[in-house]
Amino acid sequence: MTTTAFITHRDCQLHDMGTHHPECPQRLTAINDHLIAQGIDAYFVYYDAPLATFEQLMRVHPASHLERIKRASPELGVVHLDPDTAMNPHTWQAALRAAGAGCLAVDLVMSGESENAFCAVRPPGHHAEKANPMGFCFFNNIGVAARHALKVHGLERVAIIDFDVHHGNGTEDCFAGDEQVLMCSIFQHPFYPYSGADKPAANMCNVPLAAGSGGEEFRDAVLQVWTPRLKEFKPQMILISAGFDGHYEDDMGGLKLLEKDFAWCTDHLKKLAAEMCDKRIVSMLEGGYVMTSLARSVGAHLRVLADL
Repeated sequence: MTTTAFITHRDCQLHDMGTHHPECPQRLTAINDHLIAQGIDAYFVYYDAPLATFEQLMRVHPASHLERIKRASPELGVVHLDPDTAMNPHTWQAALRAAGAGCLAVDLVMSGESENAFCAVRPPGHHAEKANPMGFCFFNNIGVAARHALKVHGLERVAIIDFDVHHGNGTEDCFAGDEQVLMCSIFQHPFYPYSGADKPAANMCNVPLAAGSGGEEFRDAVLQVWTPRLKEFKPQMILISAGFDGHYEDDMGGLKLLEKDFAWCTDHLKKLAAEMCDKRIVSMLEGGYVMTSLARSVGAHLRVLADL
């Protein structure tokens, strides 16, 4: 059986952007409860996410970005950085844990201690640009993990896969034109953040999908567009921005994906990783805002990662 690391931290549940905000602490509770209810929680090896260091974060973000967020951190209450993105007194610590989780995941997979890893963390990260927090995101967690793999472990090529319903504009901002990184994504378009479809950089493999697209369109994108690019690029690690808000029950978006589509994509990526990069996969939670569909989708993703 595959050894799958499950990385999380209780600090990630203390970050709270206010009543009725869709990116809520209950997201992680729902995932944990589902894994226990399904009897699969015992199959993972659990790790506490460490705090990301400024050195790790500054491979992606300028110091001014880190200082801006740290200065905004309130002692009481909630402060908004934009209409969607807010901080409470625990957000700074949670954001450091979320970014640190990706670095630990890379370390575990590179050392062979784990074959793959899933980071159940929040706040998410793929909308965070180099110098701009937005879209519920403060640090670009997947970007920090990718740079850690390149700089600390000496990899020369990593691929970032993003199947969130929203375009990972932050990740694209961080890596556009970087020949060491190939980003493959699907996203609903036109839709927030209204980017990704207009003349992306050569290392961006973006597939915009119309509202109402489902499993067939998703699988076509993976097989016909992503896979040839991945095989040509030959990544030494695959990192996944695992957003599950493309599920048909999730009213945050208008795609019609099912758990079986996420499971199929995960299985396909596992086969490619076995073929190209010693099975190395690091997956990090992004979106997914209806508790039941999020929990089921993460469960399906994890079952495949762990060969359950």
